Amino acid sequence: MQVILLEKIANVGALGDVVKVKDGYARNYLIPQGKARRATPENIKLLEEQRAELEKIAAGKFEHAKEMAEKLEGMTVQIVQRASVDGRLFGSVTGIDIVEAMKGNGVTLERSMVRLPNGPLKQTGDHPVTLQLHTDTEATIIVSVLGETNAS
Repeated sequence: MQVILLEKIANVGALGDVVKVKDGYARNYLIPQGKARRATPENIKLLEEQRAELEKIAAGKFEHAKEMAEKLEGMTVQIVQRASVDGRLFGSVTGIDIVEAMKGNGVTLERSMVRLPNGPLKQTGDHPVTLQLHTDTEATIIVSVLGETNAS
């Protein structure tokens, strides 16, 4: 399906590009999220009229993401999980747990921003975690997983 991108999307294109994507990706993600429109002659003309406004909005989002990255870079967040004596967790620390812990620190994130390339954290200790705040902006935080043992 041919769509016009309303913002920059990694591995797809930049704002205003007319790209061909799979039908399901367009119908189920890009169009409902407001990231793209169908590439009809009317929509192409409408985009040309609104291009300056869309670029201004995109620049604002990018600036906000850069400010947030500077604030978050190097931040340490602690998460307490039940663990065995040797440091292996009973369960794991997932992106949702990290988002909840960050919310406790007054930072609002979406789960999709948390990048765990090796999967959930399953060991106690300090783990660097990348946050993808914007297509061009990342921040690295330290997730300190503390073990909690039951001495009953």
